[in-house]
Amino acid sequence: MSHRIVILGGGTGGTLLANRLRRAYDRSEASITVVDRDDRHIYQPGQVPVALGLTRPDDIVRPRREQLRSGVDFLEREIDHVDLDASQVILGDGTVLAYDVLVVATGTAPAPDMTPGLVGPWWHERVHTFYELEGAAALAASLDRVDQGRLVVNVVDMPIKCPVAPLEFCLLADWYFTRRGVRDRVDITYLSPTPALFAAPQANAAVEQLFSEKHVTWLTDFHLADLDGSANRLNAQDGRHVDFDLAVVTPSFRGASFIGRSPGLGGSRDFIDVDQYTLQSREHPQVFVIGDAANLPTSKTGSVAHFEGEVVARNIRRFLDHEEPDARYDGHGTGFIETGFHKAMLLDSNYATPPLPGHFPEAVGLPLLKDSRLNHLAKEEFQWFYWHFLLPGRDIPGLGSAMPTHGKVIPTGANVDAAQGKAPADPSASR
Repeated sequence: MSHRIVILGGGTGGTLLANRLRRAYDRSEASITVVDRDDRHIYQPGQVPVALGLTRPDDIVRPRREQLRSGVDFLEREIDHVDLDASQVILGDGTVLAYDVLVVATGTAPAPDMTPGLVGPWWHERVHTFYELEGAAALAASLDRVDQGRLVVNVVDMPIKCPVAPLEFCLLADWYFTRRGVRDRVDITYLSPTPALFAAPQANAAVEQLFSEKHVTWLTDFHLADLDGSANRLNAQDGRHVDFDLAVVTPSFRGASFIGRSPGLGGSRDFIDVDQYTLQSREHPQVFVIGDAANLPTSKTGSVAHFEGEVVARNIRRFLDHEEPDARYDGHGTGFIETGFHKAMLLDSNYATPPLPGHFPEAVGLPLLKDSRLNHLAKEEFQWFYWHFLLPGRDIPGLGSAMPTHGKVIPTGANVDAAQGKAPADPSASR
């Protein structure tokens, strides 16, 4: 009998996984159905460039259907809920999809309504977010009118999608205003809810140095209580406040709303708890998660979904063959931070190993924790790579899902096995 695989979400993770599984199974062996509420696949790393007027919104959007291999069915529908007991997905129009394996790949979305005062008549006027394409376009128009005053970039809380993006925006804003000849009249201030700009010490030192060089001011442990739009003021829970002329806010994030309507599926903020190595639900073995919808101790980025794809595809095949999952995801994630003036910094890490200096993926490669023109050129080429290599679910020659260590400067005494992504003999010991 043909296996029934249903993938909820046609973003990065859902698309690349559907394409991997379609290559693994012919149509007589498995039906693969992807469900999403719209047919717009957005290249999300392009939203910061849109906000800075460096690219147009239409340049980073393509139809979801066109990214899926022949033989993958696509339904443009809303998802109402999942009935885990019946192994069914109920769509908004009443359609019922039965499954043998369910993959949740619906990601995470900004939730500005969770913060008092954030949304009001000033939203998309004096208060913006680049985490939505329409918001990024509105921000571009507002930035074009700024020639003096205070630009405040505020992260409300964690976790967020692509945690380096607000840092990148600050660095690129320095370049943007310098290019326009008004940088000396614009103050850039970054407000972080965390104790440091970056949790990992060496990465934090690198980012602090860049902020200092570019005269970006920062405040840490700033937990936003509310935004007073009439006074142009951000108020912290500890009584501090920061005035702004233009605010660029990274709101709170949460999972897709249908997860909260599906008893037993989600957890806090509608993110889904899974085994961090197999990416399989502990309570519901038929359910796997890929990408930002998972509650994992790693970044919510496209690179994470890419490295997860190989693991999830193998473990789904083993599950359908009535075997225990044996592929292990080590938390590997890679990300560029554009630093302005045609340079960028590269970070690479996993669950056990924070971003370290060195080179990626080998001793001769892209420099890590160092801004360079080579990294900028690699970032410039990444959009082509995304559409033509990553989304089709292709393996990268010489680079699997596990984090490479050969080019890194590993501190003396570090757990090399962990750094290489080898899971402990008893994974529960690390939870």
